[in-house]
Amino acid sequence: MSTLPFLFDILKYTISGLGVVYIAFYLFKPYLDKSESIQLLELKRTISNQTLPLRLQAYERIVLFIERINPASLLIRLNGSADTAAELQAIIVNEVRNEFQHNITQQIYVSAKVWAVVKHVKDDTINMVNNAVKALPPDTSALDLSKTILIHLSKLEDNPYDVALGLVRQDMEELY
Repeated sequence: MSTLPFLFDILKYTISGLGVVYIAFYLFKPYLDKSESIQLLELKRTISNQTLPLRLQAYERIVLFIERINPASLLIRLNGSADTAAELQAIIVNEVRNEFQHNITQQIYVSAKVWAVVKHVKDDTINMVNNAVKALPPDTSALDLSKTILIHLSKLEDNPYDVALGLVRQDMEELY
């Protein structure tokens, strides 16, 4: 009979102990949650400080890519490298694809919107060159192809390369 009050005392102390632990946990939980969120913010800030230079460099390379495949600069750079329109077309398409492949890893650091703009500009450049060649006779010179491309580009209401650069700059400004 004496064990029953002893068990009752153990049960009473156990329940009261669990109550104290429960109350203590809920008193310290907001503090622990706040501490965890502060640590998470610190981690994000550290990561951001490390990736910001990489992201800025990626935007720089994207701007350089757009400038390099702009026919106004591309044709000057490739001036005299081909005699016929077909040769120049092959050189331009190869140059644009090589530039794109060289910068393909930059998509990791830029937004999906910017990368979509980059792919669109690349595809439009190749299509513009291919369409210009199709519109000319087969024996056309490279100079005539260059003129045709530049005339087509000048007739556009908005220069797609300037629009693309504007979108890249706008996206980059959102980093700050």
